[in-house]
Amino acid sequence: MAMNKNTVLSWATLLMIIMGVALILMGAYRYHEVAGWGFATVGIGFFAIAWVFNALKGRV
Repeated sequence: MAMNKNTVLSWATLLMIIMGVALILMGAYRYHEVAGWGFATVGIGFFAIAWVFNALKGRV
């Protein structure tokens, strides 16, 4: 299977979304104290980076 740049960006976007969801869920359910806010914030940052990767598909 040949992977071009758009395929790589698609996989990176998918993995970033999965990690973002995992971090937000860890912040919500695993860590109820102040650390949970940090996990959730990093998860939202992962979503932002995934959005940029998705926007770059076809332009790089």
